[in-house]
Amino acid sequence: MNPVLTKSKYILGLECPRHLWSTFNQPEKIRKFTLAEEFKFSQGDKVGQLAKTLFSDGIDLSTKNYLENLQQTKEAMRKYKPLFEAGFAFENCFSRADILVPVGKEWDIIEVKSGTKVKDINFHDVSFQKYIYESNGLKIRKCFLLHLNNEYIRKGNLDFEKLFIKKDITSEVNLVMKDIKERIDKMFEIINSDKIPKAGLLIDKMIKEGNHDCFTENCLDLPENNIFCLYRGGKVSSELFENGIMHIKDIPQHVKLNGKQNIQRECEIKNKTYVDKEGIKQFLATLKYPIYYLDFETFSTAIPMFDSLKSYSQVPFQFSLHIAKKEGSKPEHHAFLYDGNGDPREDFAIALKKLIGEKGTVLVYNQSFEIGRLKELAEHFPEHKKWIDNVLKRIVDLLVPFREFSYYNPKQQGSASIKDVLPAITGKSYKGMEIGDGGTASAEFYNMCYNNGKDVRESLLKYCKLDTLAEVMIVEKLRKIMKVKK
Repeated sequence: MNPVLTKSKYILGLECPRHLWSTFNQPEKIRKFTLAEEFKFSQGDKVGQLAKTLFSDGIDLSTKNYLENLQQTKEAMRKYKPLFEAGFAFENCFSRADILVPVGKEWDIIEVKSGTKVKDINFHDVSFQKYIYESNGLKIRKCFLLHLNNEYIRKGNLDFEKLFIKKDITSEVNLVMKDIKERIDKMFEIINSDKIPKAGLLIDKMIKEGNHDCFTENCLDLPENNIFCLYRGGKVSSELFENGIMHIKDIPQHVKLNGKQNIQRECEIKNKTYVDKEGIKQFLATLKYPIYYLDFETFSTAIPMFDSLKSYSQVPFQFSLHIAKKEGSKPEHHAFLYDGNGDPREDFAIALKKLIGEKGTVLVYNQSFEIGRLKELAEHFPEHKKWIDNVLKRIVDLLVPFREFSYYNPKQQGSASIKDVLPAITGKSYKGMEIGDGGTASAEFYNMCYNNGKDVRESLLKYCKLDTLAEVMIVEKLRKIMKVKK
């Protein structure tokens, strides 16, 4: 049986030829989706289903059977009503439209996306559909993208008309259609080849940005401390990569780097840790007892679940708090994890208010996140605003000494994330935990409380506790560094 190029596989081919080849020839090399990724896809499905409610007379043709979908589409076309998942095939290519809407004897394509803005890849997505449909004799009038409105704030019941924005992308689609036949032919060459293609892109973007992740095992086999680990490397990293330089330690001395990038190169060459004691001293001087080591966990959904939320607003459901009352005292641990199926925000705020006093440092890692959530809570619950404003004034960011390179260990690989700093500075890590990252924590919590999922309370509590324990251990290590004589 000849391979069939679907719309989703066409997009794979644009993003990574090796991923496309592996999908047809070595599917076992495609890694499994993470729980966080599956959750994101499920949110997209919900947005797609909700979009259908805007067309009350629409005919749903969604079926997993390829041939059955083609036959149902052929029959439904005669009714001249909006069609959901209408499928067409042409020269071993197959595509379904999220929504096809009749306009006289012509049709509009409406592609539904769960994002909040139009992306370049969306034009290629719709261009593939338009190519297949017009090859079947359909007259396509216009192409639209229906995406979420990031300005819409939920108040009471959802307003579906305001939740979505409909954007005309016809001209952009027509522009990228010019070379579509050549791209399709190239993809079939890749699919039918006996050789694995080079990792890369037909749309040359993601590798240059250093964030290539196409789900194919070892697709882009970069070494540790590669040039994309260069702090804010951007254009410099891209140029080095194009010139065949892979390791930070191999960056020629004539290449102009900024101060932090130079520290990375020197640490790699000499295999040593960089310490700026003055920078660490200044940071530690900002800490005042009692110290509240704090971390939040949140979840977000494409469709706002509660009042005052937008699409993808972060909803806090859990916190961990270690309280060190004075220097040398063992920190006391406190935790909150919402236990219900409603809005967790007020219970969260009340529980936190009972534990954080009016004086002392509130220490977090990457303060913009916690500050943002606290400000949102103050806006939604004005009765807690005075207390929250007091907390906001006392927040200190543990990210600072690592972002400023007052401490840098090559094991961090250019990252100042707590997940990378903790093992680099203490030898401890998140490995082996049932829940070991924020994305998984969010998905597990949502599934447990709102989707009848398994009970993961214990794992959530352990994970969040480690976040604030990590803060405690990092501060202790910084203090020890200051006591060591040069």
